[in-house]
Amino acid sequence: MKDRKTLVLLVLAFAIVLAGAYLLYDRLGSQYAPDQLAVESTPVPADTAESTADSGDTQQTAEDAEAQRTAAPDFTAYDADGNAVQLSDYFGKPLVLNFWASWCGPCKSEMPAFQQAYEQEDGVQFLLVNMTGGRETQADAEALLEEEGYTFPVLFDLDLDAAMTYGVTALPTTYFLDAEGNLVAWAQGAINEQTLQQGLDMIRPAA
Repeated sequence: MKDRKTLVLLVLAFAIVLAGAYLLYDRLGSQYAPDQLAVESTPVPADTAESTADSGDTQQTAEDAEAQRTAAPDFTAYDADGNAVQLSDYFGKPLVLNFWASWCGPCKSEMPAFQQAYEQEDGVQFLLVNMTGGRETQADAEALLEEEGYTFPVLFDLDLDAAMTYGVTALPTTYFLDAEGNLVAWAQGAINEQTLQQGLDMIRPAA
């Protein structure tokens, strides 16, 4: 288990370097486009995430999303007190699932938008999973949350079960799940308020 966790952390660190270069290039050109969300029928494989994110064919209609939804894989992470929590415990309402780390600049840049949406969206749950391990510690993550006054729910991926289940190799990564626990859309890299709202629109129950 320790060797596997180390390998995942090494792959993640390398991917962060690549993702950082891409994000810098994107920011020099303009702010993030509002059509960054990719509709997914399955979790994004680690070895195809970059090509999928760069594809010009990822934007699809809400009807396409409805037809392609598949069940989100479950995982176990831990709350601040060390209690084991499963993703499926949150099923029943639409859910925004975000993977982050306190040392990740793009992660921190999108957190204010998540906090604002968390305060405003009564019918949507938010779950930010901290990639705890290696250079990241629970103490560092909690210090950032306290310093910035963030109150959205956070779990700590102490065993990297969540990261391995979802093939997370770059941070931040965000998934949008409907109330039935189906994957609807995903985004790799920091997202702005407009992109976040687009994702929320895709998972809110029909009025």
